[in-house]
Amino acid sequence: MSHQAPDPGRSHPTTRVLAMLELLQAHHRMTGPDLASRLGVDERTVRRYAARLDDLGVPVVAERGRHGGYRLMPGYKLPPLMLTDDEAVAVVLGLLAGRRLGLPGQATESALAKVQRVLPAALRDRVQALRETLGFTLAARDAAAPSTGVLLTLAAAVRERRRVRLRYRSWQGADSERDLDPYGLVFHSGRWYATGHDHRSGEVRTFRVDRIASADTGTAATGGAVYEIPAGADPVQHVTRSLARVPYAHEVEVLLETTLEQARRRVPATVATLTETAGGVVMTTRAEHLDGMARMLAGLGWPFVIRRPAELREHVRDLARTLNEQADR
Repeated sequence: MSHQAPDPGRSHPTTRVLAMLELLQAHHRMTGPDLASRLGVDERTVRRYAARLDDLGVPVVAERGRHGGYRLMPGYKLPPLMLTDDEAVAVVLGLLAGRRLGLPGQATESALAKVQRVLPAALRDRVQALRETLGFTLAARDAAAPSTGVLLTLAAAVRERRRVRLRYRSWQGADSERDLDPYGLVFHSGRWYATGHDHRSGEVRTFRVDRIASADTGTAATGGAVYEIPAGADPVQHVTRSLARVPYAHEVEVLLETTLEQARRRVPATVATLTETAGGVVMTTRAEHLDGMARMLAGLGWPFVIRRPAELREHVRDLARTLNEQADR
């Protein structure tokens, strides 16, 4: 794996041959004059370079005629990518961020290790310094990354509109097998979700992809069934609304004395449902702990009226007493 793009201006022929390969990787097709200009050689030399690549096992197709040119043979599996220093750094940073966000499988770790092993020594030291000093405001996710194979199967099923048979484990640990017509994949807050028509329940449902043990679109599993995604289906909206309805210990309803536009800027759709009404916006949500809900309401900065549950009022009073004590210190 090379990280610095070959400089066509250098005199060594091997460097120009590699530069030609890189150009053909980057472009579907290039004419002889284009290649000659980019490599700083004549067209006869370009033909020699094409023959040299062919000798090395890289099939370059030479097209004759007025509109002829050079291209790599369709379907040819390219050798390891050649990256510039900037491209290599971008790949490393992308992998570091992806690992933090929850990219699928162990491929992130292995790819990161491979890239770093072959970085030039000076660049590897600089990248390592960045790794050691880089901080994230987003907390690391737990080990719940989905299977890469499951994720790719679901993506292909959505594109081809093919029914998928899933083996799924619920949050309660119950295993089930079900047929799904997937509408889309959504990555939200470090988790992957699939949404679509679940034939077992007869409803549009949301499934966490890391809880899917297997996904099969084969004829033996689904009979090769195909489907159409309903007009207006919005996987992102469905997932965010589904997450907002996840059951918690307390049902909360509060009137926020603000506008719907302002409320939407501060309260994500995954946290609560917002409904405009006389006197402000009704925020409906669920909470596991009411002390946390009291802190959230105080942090919003708007006047509010608690409708339910009544116990939330006492938690707000406790928070107010705590803040007063802190202010008097």
